[in-house]
Amino acid sequence: MKTEETNRWNPKAYKKHTGFVSELALPVVDLLAPQHGEKILDAGCGDGTLAVEIEKSGAKVIGVDMSSQMIEACREKGIEAYVASVTELPYHDSFDAVFSNATLHWVKDAKTAVQQIASALKNGGRFVCEFGGEGNVFAIVSAMQEVFDKHPEFGTFDNPWFFPSIREYKALLESEGFEVRYIALIPRPTPMDDIKNWLDIFTNGLTKDLTKEQRDIFVAECVEILRPILYHDSKGWSVDYVRLRVEAVVRK
Repeated sequence: MKTEETNRWNPKAYKKHTGFVSELALPVVDLLAPQHGEKILDAGCGDGTLAVEIEKSGAKVIGVDMSSQMIEACREKGIEAYVASVTELPYHDSFDAVFSNATLHWVKDAKTAVQQIASALKNGGRFVCEFGGEGNVFAIVSAMQEVFDKHPEFGTFDNPWFFPSIREYKALLESEGFEVRYIALIPRPTPMDDIKNWLDIFTNGLTKDLTKEQRDIFVAECVEILRPILYHDSKGWSVDYVRLRVEAVVRK
């Protein structure tokens, strides 16, 4: 069964308001340590910003993403890229490494994703990723839950994300043949120009069945709840990110 995209992506808006997603991931590229001549899969490549960085090493990158708009933006940067789900990768024993940034928290079928990544890797290939971990955007998720609870006409709140603990994700990787070399939760409070922009970019899948009026209410009430928690008069808004960073090697 094909995993459907849970959010609609506008590459220009994403880059304008959340360019930090790629900028803050450069240490993950360093952890990947791409080598000249390697073949690397960027799973959830987005607009290709990090794929371009990886290719500077002389590695060959192939990107996959569920968003056709992001794939188009990626190809415009000269990266070979295809629309595909991480739960249905069309590759087997093909890559020296699989890299993924800010993607796997969108994939609730985490076991299938890990199985597919393992299958795509050559024996001894490495998997380096970073995504939302336990506690990520806790205040935002709590606010969204509170607003949905207040408005039964909005329907049921269906959290679109998977934010695992270290223990949970390490056990999953090991169950699929990975040797975990490094795994850590990294608290990363991150400045945001306006929390409304974050909500516009990351929750349109969650609110797709709401009317425009209902969505406006949803955003306004979330902002009201979050202002005492995530806004500071001198620093502005921040997002309560906690990232899970992983390096693992597959043994077949």
